Amino acid sequence: MNYYVFVMKVAHNLYIHVPFCMSKCNYCAFYSFACQNPDWNQYANNICKELRFWAEKLGKIGIPTIFFGGGTPSLMPVDIFERIMNCIKECFCVDYDCEITLESNPGTIDKEKLSGFVSNGVNRLSVGVQSLKDEELKFLGRRHDVKTAISLLDCAMNMGLRVSADFIYGLPNQNVNDVINLSTDINKLGLSHVSMYELTVEPNTPFGKMNLNMPDNDTMAQMYSIIPEYLSLPRYEVSNYAKHGEECRHNQNVWNGEAYIGIGRGAAGRVYYDNAWYEQRGNGELFEKIKNETRAIEKILTGMRTMRGVKLSNDVKNQINFDWLNSHKDLVEIGGEYLHTTDAGLLILDDIIADLTK
Repeated sequence: MNYYVFVMKVAHNLYIHVPFCMSKCNYCAFYSFACQNPDWNQYANNICKELRFWAEKLGKIGIPTIFFGGGTPSLMPVDIFERIMNCIKECFCVDYDCEITLESNPGTIDKEKLSGFVSNGVNRLSVGVQSLKDEELKFLGRRHDVKTAISLLDCAMNMGLRVSADFIYGLPNQNVNDVINLSTDINKLGLSHVSMYELTVEPNTPFGKMNLNMPDNDTMAQMYSIIPEYLSLPRYEVSNYAKHGEECRHNQNVWNGEAYIGIGRGAAGRVYYDNAWYEQRGNGELFEKIKNETRAIEKILTGMRTMRGVKLSNDVKNQINFDWLNSHKDLVEIGGEYLHTTDAGLLILDDIIADLTK
C-alpha cells in the first residue's frame, strides 16, 4: 500500500518595497531616498531574484494580497511593474480576487500611467495626500498641491478602483478645531478608506532637527478622540477608517497574524516555513527562526490595534495575564473569540499591551 503525505502550503501575503522618491519629506523616517533616475532594470532584477528564492523555498503558495509600498511606487515605469507582476504569477498561485495595492503620490502618476498599472492588476490605490491645505503641504515637504491630489483621487475613483488616502494631523500649533475641519473636508471627497496619522517627529529627519511647537499630549489625545465624531467612516484600526467591506485586506491579514513576505531592501516579513515562524527582511538581510511565544506576542501587538481585537487562540491565551485583564475591564474586554480595548483603553494602547502580556 502506498501512503502519501500531504503538506499544506501556507498562503503568504506579499509586501514589495519601492525605496525611490522624488525627494524626502520633512517627517519621513522610512527607508527611502531621493533619486531622479533610478536603475529600474536592476531594481526589477533584484526583486525577481528574491521572488524566485521564496518560490523555491516555500513552493507555489497562494498569494491573497500584494502591496507595493515605499518610497513612491507610482514612480515605477509600468513595464517594470508588469515584469514584477509576471514574475509573481510565474512563482506563486495568485488568488483570483487578490488585492493588489499601489501606494502613490500626487504628481507622479497621470490617467494613462494609472491605466497601465490597472491593466497589470492594480485594483487598489493608496494616495499620500497628507493635507488639504497648500501651506501645510509645503511645510511637510510635499511636492504636490491640493488640486493635484484631488484630481488623482477623482481619476482613480472614476476608474472604479478602491481608493484610500493618507492624512497627517497634529502639526505644530494645530488644535482640535483643525482636526474637525480636516475630517469634514475629507468627507466631501467621497472616499471609502482613509488613514489618519498623528505627526510623529522622528530623529534624523528635518523635523527632528527643528524646535517645533508641537501640540501637547492632552491636545493630541483630544484630536484623536474627536476624529470618529466628524469623519463619516468608522474606525477599524488605530489609524484607519473605512466603509464596511472596504478595509485594506493586506493590512488586516498582517494584523491578524497571517504569514507575509517582505521583498526588497527595507521590507520585513513573518514567514511560516517547515512548521516554524521566521523573522525575515528583504534583500536577504535576515532569516531567523523565532519562538512560537514571540510570534504570539506579535499577534497581540498587532491584533490589539484593531477594533475587532486579537483572536484568543491557544498560543495567544498563553501569553496573556488574565489576572490583570480581569481587574481592568474598563480598558479591555472579551467579545466572542476576540480580546479588544475599550474606547478608553485605545488611548493608552501601548501601556495596556505592556501590562497585558506576561
